[in-house]
This record gives sequence, structure tokens and C-alpha cells, in this order.
Amino acid sequence: MTPKPEIETAESDSRAPRDERSVATPEERFSIHVAQTVSRLRAERGLSLREAARLTGVSAATLSLIENGRTNPTVTLLWKIANAFKVSFTSLVEPPKPAVSVVRGSATPVVEADAGRFRNHPLFPFDPSTRFEIYRIEMDSGAVLVSEPHPTGTEEYLTIFSGEAEVTVEDERYRLSSGDAIRFPADRVHGYRAIGDEKVELSMVIGYA
Repeated sequence: MTPKPEIETAESDSRAPRDERSVATPEERFSIHVAQTVSRLRAERGLSLREAARLTGVSAATLSLIENGRTNPTVTLLWKIANAFKVSFTSLVEPPKPAVSVVRGSATPVVEADAGRFRNHPLFPFDPSTRFEIYRIEMDSGAVLVSEPHPTGTEEYLTIFSGEAEVTVEDERYRLSSGDAIRFPADRVHGYRAIGDEKVELSMVIGYA
């Protein structure tokens, strides 16, 4: 998915939001779910688009496009919204899970960053009883993502299944190969980089305090 650029020329998109029932692909359903969730969270807080823009650091025009299902937001934009509204990332991108869930790889949405070289596949959404969420991550050679601090007390658990990655936590760097795992505090600046020629595949578990 290719995100559309942020534009600052409009307060809202006059076109009606798309109905999730009228679209078929996982990416389209993902876009509509994000639209409905962001709109609901903003309404619950009684915020105008411009007030939400000041809170999240995402332009009012881009928030309007997101809420109308007219753009596919990047990982960075979604994290800005999640952190500002004090909700988990997965609560923005996944509907509530049933008692038993089987996730098919072909049915998962993809949230991209770094020009598509970093691909985030949300697998299991945040569960209040366990307070964690799970993703499958793919990183092409050279892919880089820097993440802003998550809420206080958040931890990440990564397991590398293929390739080599460098994980940065503030000023410390950790090189990981296939079979390695790492746990680190994610309430500070951290990042990921694919090193070597092989694509990196990893599992990411984010636990909230």
C-alpha cells in the first residue's frame, strides 16, 4: 500500500465514508475499520479535526482522509494517533477478536513503512486481560524503522526467524540473527534495521503495563 501525502488545504473530506460491507479486499476492509475506529475515538473525546490534529501531530486534512477511508495510513501515522489517544496500536487496526481466532496469512492487512520495505502484519489485537498484542514483521534488506516511545511500562519481545536485524534502544544497539530473541523497554525511542542481504522475518509481541 502506498500512503498518500499529508495535505493541509482542507478541514474535511466532503465525500461520504465508505461502508465496510461494500468492499472486498483485506486492505479495503482494513482502511474502513481504521476510519471507523479513529472517528469513534475522536468523537468520544469531543475533539474537532483541528484539535485532534494538534493532539496527534497528524494534519487535519490527513485525519479527515483517514476517517473517510480515503487513504492508507502508515505505521508512523497510526502510532502517532494511538499514542495521542492512549490506546494500543492494534485497537486501531483490528476489530475485537472472537473466543477462538485462526489467522490466515493471505487475509491479514499490511501496514507499510520505509517505502514498503518494512511490512507490519497485525495478527492478534490488544487483549485487556493479557495486555499484549502480536505482529508478524517483514523487513527487506536495508529497511529501517524508528519508533517513538510507547506508553510508560510498555515492553517489546522480538523473535527472529530469518535474516539479521539490528535493534536500537536509545543509544544501545543489539545485533540479532535467526533464532535470537530480545526483550526491551519500548517506552523510549527504539528502532529496527535489516542488515545483510536476506529478508528479515520476525515475531513482535508488545506488552502494555
